[in-house]
Amino acid sequence: MAKRDFYDILGVPKNASDDDIKKAYRRLAAKHHPDRHQGDDVKKSEEKFKEAKEAYEMLSDPQKRAAYDQHGHAGVDPNAGMGGFGGGGGGSFADAFGDIFGDIFGGAAGARRGGGQQVYRGSDLSYAMEITLEEAAHGKDAQIRIPTWDNCETCKGTGAKPGTSAKTCTTCNGSGTVHIRQGFFSIQQTCPHCQGSGKIIPEPCTTCNGAGKIKRQKTLEVKIPAGINEGMRIRSAGNGEPGTNGGPPGDLYIEIRIKEHDLFERDGDDLHVKVPVPLTTVALGGSIEVPTLGGKAEIELPEGTQHGKTFRLRGKGIKGLRSSYPGDLYCHVSVETPVKLTEHQRKLFKELDESLRKGGDKHSPTAKSWTDRVKDLFK
Repeated sequence: MAKRDFYDILGVPKNASDDDIKKAYRRLAAKHHPDRHQGDDVKKSEEKFKEAKEAYEMLSDPQKRAAYDQHGHAGVDPNAGMGGFGGGGGGSFADAFGDIFGDIFGGAAGARRGGGQQVYRGSDLSYAMEITLEEAAHGKDAQIRIPTWDNCETCKGTGAKPGTSAKTCTTCNGSGTVHIRQGFFSIQQTCPHCQGSGKIIPEPCTTCNGAGKIKRQKTLEVKIPAGINEGMRIRSAGNGEPGTNGGPPGDLYIEIRIKEHDLFERDGDDLHVKVPVPLTTVALGGSIEVPTLGGKAEIELPEGTQHGKTFRLRGKGIKGLRSSYPGDLYCHVSVETPVKLTEHQRKLFKELDESLRKGGDKHSPTAKSWTDRVKDLFK
């Protein structure tokens, strides 16, 4: 299958500047990075990410770009016999790659400190918090306990046994990275011996095992805003995992879970409730009390109210986070059929049934139309 044109992949013209090429690559890499996709989309995103990466590697290097402009893909294929090209011209892929990870994860991945060590932003943490519907509607102040890291008191955060000190890593000479040359490419990666720290600890601290930090629990105050809904997240900046080599910490994301309510069902800003009503009340009409999140309300049922009839109470729902007005409460009438009748009650019902039958269809507003539809079905 023929390879796509590198300029088309990045969506830039052939006379695009180096800065335009870099911006186009950063945008595509951030969009198609596999960490931003799930399920079946991961494979497609990986392919597009690799395709954009290859295009950027070629067009960001002046020598490779010139060869590509003159000879096409054959000019940059080391197996095509076109003489190839020298390495080390652009070398800007690592810079752009670091920028992209900064865009995706908060600006610290791939950065460097003054001493040459790689600096990484800490990972984000997720915390699931379960609250009641009333708490979601009115908001609340809560406390949660999360894992955190404190400097080891024994080694004062150095990771080395007291009386000893860390040594400069001889593999990377303290830079935290090593370069591996593969054909025309020079690949930079984290030093496997010091894990990017630039230092080796000959005698690790026995308290923290050389980590320089101890895992503990800390309590956070969390404000749950009124109107929050299921699945929404609250960001607590800087309360994620700590960074590496002085990198900034990640963030904590508190994901809201709302407990199932005994009475109400939530639909956006609206609430729904089933109201059981005695048969005599729906037949004769009258006032009934219905629950709301703010107390009780009254509904006037007209005579002959049918099962499933819905009554709307404006403004008795929930005022969402981005809403100007609260939603409504929908009360669904559920007619209760009497049970465990006495003989006297059964006699009264039979008399009532006979009387209703004598009255014909006027007492059953839906029965006649339903019977007619059944007859039409079997014609």
